[in-house]
Order: sequence, then C-alpha cells, then structure tokens
Amino acid sequence: MKTMRFALLIPIVIIVMVIGAIIPLVVKISYLYFAGFIVLMYITLATAWNILGGYAGYVNFGTAGFFGLAAYLSAFLLESVGVSLPVALLAGGAISAALGLGIGYSTLKLRGIFFAIATLALAIVIQMIIINTPAVGGAVGFYTLRPPPPPPYTNYLEFLFVVMLGIALASIVTSRAIEKSKIGRGLIALRDDETAAECMGVPVFKLKLLAAGLSGFFMGLAGAPYPYYITYMEPISVFSLDISVNAVAMPLIGGLGTWIGPLIGAAIVAAIQQAVTVTIGSELNLVIIGVLLVAFVVAAPYGIVGLIRERIRRLS
Repeated sequence: MKTMRFALLIPIVIIVMVIGAIIPLVVKISYLYFAGFIVLMYITLATAWNILGGYAGYVNFGTAGFFGLAAYLSAFLLESVGVSLPVALLAGGAISAALGLGIGYSTLKLRGIFFAIATLALAIVIQMIIINTPAVGGAVGFYTLRPPPPPPYTNYLEFLFVVMLGIALASIVTSRAIEKSKIGRGLIALRDDETAAECMGVPVFKLKLLAAGLSGFFMGLAGAPYPYYITYMEPISVFSLDISVNAVAMPLIGGLGTWIGPLIGAAIVAAIQQAVTVTIGSELNLVIIGVLLVAFVVAAPYGIVGLIRERIRRLS
C-alpha cells in the first residue's frame, strides 16, 4: 500500500511540473514569479533542513552557510567561467553536499545545542571567507547579468521560477522517499534514542552522514539559481540570519519530521512574508516568524500536520 501511494506521487509531481512550466507562458504577471521563486526556494530549504533536523534530530542553524556558499560558487562559475545554469546548479549542490558531509563527519558526534552552535559558527566562518575573497567581490558584492531567457519564455524570472519549481519538487519527492524507507525509519530511531538504535544494529553514523549530505545538497540547489534571481549579491544579505531562522521555523510550524510539514509551513509563512514585504516592509519578516512560532508552540506544538492528525483521531 505504501509503495502504491508513493507511485501515485510521481504522476502528481509530473503534472504539477508541467502546469508550472505552462503557467508563465499564459499568465504574464512578473511579481507572481518574483515572489513564487522565493516561496519555492524556502520550500526547498525547509524540506532540506527537515532531512537532518526533522528525521535525524540534528538542529542545523547554518542553513545560510550552505545556501550562500552554493550561491557564490554558482555566481563565480556563471560570470567568470561562463558555465551553463545546469552545470552551476550541480556545482552548487555538490559543494554544499561536500560541506554537509564534512561538517557531518567532524561534528555529528555533538548533540543538541553543541551541534547547533557548531553549524551557526560554520555559516559565520564561510561568510568571513567570502568577505575576504576578492574573486567574488569580497565585502563589496558580486554582480551577475541574466542571459536571454530560453524559448519559449520571454522573461528570465519566468524561467527561474520553473527551475526552482523542479528543484522544490525533487526535494519533496526525496524527502517522501526517505520518510517511507528503511533510511527514514533508521533516522527516526536514532533521533528518538541514538544509543538504543546503535545497539539494535542501526548504522547510525552512516545514516547521519547520508542525511547531512542530502540536506546540504538540496540547500545548495536552492542557492545556486539565486545569483540570477537577485543579480547583485553581498555577503550580509546572502548569509542573512533570516534564511537560517526561516529554514528552522517553517518545518516546526508545518510539522517536524514529516515530508509534507515543511511544504505546508514554508508555503504559508513565505507567502505571508512576501505579502508583508510588498505592503509594509521586509523588516517585519522575523517578527512574523517569532509570533507564529510562539503561537504554534502554545496551540500546536507538533505543527499544522500534528494538529490535523489530532483532530482526525478525535473524530474517529
């Protein structure tokens, strides 16, 4: 039954991808794709964070480090080397995956607040390295020029929206596959009691490395197209604490440790933030996150998914 449900997800994903690719050809509202890109980017980041933070229980406060490193590498390759966007995407994903494996190998023996602090420090170190690297603009920043959009699109933002839609869907499918597999069950076991899981024969260290690598890979994929979206990058904004806080808060609001929770949380919170940015200002984005987190901790500590499941149990 579970295999059948997962098999049904594939055609749904294909249909969503096709519809998403067609919409920009019909609906010509630039801001729709400008805001949609950010929403899809956060869906990817939240889903990627959940692989390590939700399933395995390792809270990562360094999302901005993975995201920013991939964004800067992508920008350098696109502007200085002249590679194509698909190559830049793979390079960004690969370097963030390697970073995930590296940080995983060296720090996954840490737990709780110690691991969280280590990942936060990692993001700060990467930011300092970028600031002191003239090849990518240093503290001044780095410009990228968007190429002509590939046919049949007439605006490059429309094309980037479709690219990010594909990345977001790939992250969701991967997360869903992990959750329903032996890998997911092993990650959940080590999250609940790592010592007991290891005693039962769960390959704890290998699973943690796999989760760290996959999480980093999708964070890198989310960051790689960002230079063409923003066109001008500076370390302060690309390595912003907002990115790390959102990546943690969105799965918590949607439902931690579930494949659909980060999707729901990121879609709702990022959409609200985009609406507030247009109407009031982006300064309130962290305030929104804070208010929502407090509200959900009090009213629904297991997130929207947990709240729905509780209501279903009560009705049945």
